[in-house]
Amino acid sequence: MSERRWTRRTLLGAGAASTAYFVSARVLGLDGAGPPSDTVRIGVIGCGGRARMIREAADVKGFRVVAVCDCFADRAANFAKELSDGQPWGVYTDFRQVIEREQLDGVMIETTTHARAWIAMHAMQMGMDVYLEKPMSLTIAEGRALVQAARKYGRVTQVGTQQRSMPLNNWASDLVRQGALGRITTVLAPNFVGPFAWAPPEQTGPPAPAEAAWDAWTNQAPLRPRCDQLQYGWARWSDYDGGGLCFGVTGWGTHAYDQVNRALGADETGPTSILLEEPVAERETGRFASQDSVGSAGLVAAEDTGAAYHRMAQLRGPRARVRMWFADGTELRLHLDGDRGPGLGAIFIGEQGKLEINRDKVASNPPELVRSPDNPGSNRRPETSYHIENWLDCIKSRQRCTADVEIGQRSSSLCHLVNIVRQVGLVGQRLSWDPAAERFTDCDEANALLSRPRRSGYELPAIG
Repeated sequence: MSERRWTRRTLLGAGAASTAYFVSARVLGLDGAGPPSDTVRIGVIGCGGRARMIREAADVKGFRVVAVCDCFADRAANFAKELSDGQPWGVYTDFRQVIEREQLDGVMIETTTHARAWIAMHAMQMGMDVYLEKPMSLTIAEGRALVQAARKYGRVTQVGTQQRSMPLNNWASDLVRQGALGRITTVLAPNFVGPFAWAPPEQTGPPAPAEAAWDAWTNQAPLRPRCDQLQYGWARWSDYDGGGLCFGVTGWGTHAYDQVNRALGADETGPTSILLEEPVAERETGRFASQDSVGSAGLVAAEDTGAAYHRMAQLRGPRARVRMWFADGTELRLHLDGDRGPGLGAIFIGEQGKLEINRDKVASNPPELVRSPDNPGSNRRPETSYHIENWLDCIKSRQRCTADVEIGQRSSSLCHLVNIVRQVGLVGQRLSWDPAAERFTDCDEANALLSRPRRSGYELPAIG
């Protein structure tokens, strides 16, 4: 089978209803067996900028990248040349061939958002443990299918919300969960920028002929002519992402809202109601005046907890304030601008104080709260190394990761819910959300946005 020539028709046919793959018992991990040695063999799928995070795992022991894949052959080849340090990496354009030929234990999926779930589900069916870049899905329904696949096939999954593995972030989250602030009444988090509807550039010549690589890149989305504005700016457009920019709903929002879930103990649930406070409009992300970390939140810190990120948050795009409520009455206000405060976290307000958690930064009122001697301090290693290490450890132990796919589903869902209520546009009407069923109980228009039509040949594979 490894010598079979894959055409697009046979490639897509292999992923249809039955998905009958032929893989080794070693790859499948039969009888709950982990990898055969202490060295975990990894393939990287998608060779864009985010895939280069494997550099941050240079101090992580016990794994080896052995192959890379990208639908564009030159990108895969250039990636291997840049990062392999002379090691003999396999270079592919078809991720199935990577899995068939390379005796892998897991894959890191660093593709565009709109292709991510489709590739991940096929990879899990082929016996792979999966590291998924965030957001892990384009829709809530797609994310739920990923959870179901992981559970059906017993795969170890890690979603790329790396703050889950940072010692300081977890310590601060535990302060909130353990009652250091008393009962939490309100959480303040950023009002992130959403995606734009696709606006094709003015045609300056005949469209480029269709090619197999562009068809594969397009995946579930509508097949459009290849152009740089789309290929390299895909995170801006709603057919491909949910606002994947810096200070975008799914770009930074997945991190910030995951921080909310971690601290509130909402890892496997969600809000019960959602309110759009104002009409959606293209707005600046902030005034970007002089920055200080005290601001209106009344927090005190030695430095601005988001200073390194503010310069990237100067955007203009579709925004509107949103509120959510959890079952215990905690109110989540998505109000903060990008010119101050926790761009990658939130401010937790309790009956006995306030705590701001940003990426590897904290501030509090009273200030003594974060000056506790058990505060682990800032990262001592590259920020993603903790997260990759946790995934590798769980591949060996078969335990669930710190950002397991269910946890990733819940943080991604908060982002999708923001985009859904903005799109529906019912300003001032509080919509009821059932976090167990993952459906609105009073808005069919919103429920229609929980999934999307998929292009023929890129339907999600049947589970089982």
